[in-house]
Amino acid sequence: MALNLDAIKAKLNQLNKSDDKKQNLWKPEAGKTRVRIVPYVHRKDNPFLELYFHYDIGKKSMLSPITFGNEDPIVEFAEKLKKTGDKEDWLMGRKIEPKMRTYVPVIIRGKESEGVKFWGFGKTIYTELLSIISDADYGDITDLMNGRDIDVEFTPAEGGAFPKTAIRVKPNTQPATDDKEIAQKIMNQPEITDLFPEPTYQELEKALAEWMNPENADSDVDSDEEEEAAVPAKASKPAATKKVDNVASAFDDLFNN
Repeated sequence: MALNLDAIKAKLNQLNKSDDKKQNLWKPEAGKTRVRIVPYVHRKDNPFLELYFHYDIGKKSMLSPITFGNEDPIVEFAEKLKKTGDKEDWLMGRKIEPKMRTYVPVIIRGKESEGVKFWGFGKTIYTELLSIISDADYGDITDLMNGRDIDVEFTPAEGGAFPKTAIRVKPNTQPATDDKEIAQKIMNQPEITDLFPEPTYQELEKALAEWMNPENADSDVDSDEEEEAAVPAKASKPAATKKVDNVASAFDDLFNN
């Protein structure tokens, strides 16, 4: 029997993309790490990317299309449940609604050569960062030339306590980088949808049906494969290919024009 080379290539590409996803996401490690939020090349006016995820449906988290203003059958079902007048239905509707998580592009101090990564956090950190930016004493901490670094201190869960993340914005302003290679990597950052693809309406309908009737769900895919299946097959699209000769002027051309 001849090997299915197309299937093998597709699987190899899927595995490679899974590695890319892990490399392009950043989670704080125990202790203190210094980061710098940089502008999001693909939407220059706001680096804060509000994504909505389904965490309670299926074996993996799934991005909800409402992130982009599109229809989501799970959201539609949740709304119907909440309107039945039954308390249990209302609670179930709330349970399966997508939850927001915010991502920002960052460079990690001491690891700038790794390029831009995406840091995801919840409402508490998001609110604190927005409050800092709205404070005239700080201003736009994401500005490439006059922004500020952030110390992120992470305390893992211990003794029944929840993990804790604290941030402290540094007082001095400074350029994100004066290195041309790092500047090029900031300008060529991936799109967030390369890491979290938008599922189709039909895919979400299938996930909802399997969640409601688990005995009919597919059982030949393990959790690792499910996670890998969430990674898109397309390659990241560079935002800019122009060579960086002068960091300040390159940033000005890209983000201010």
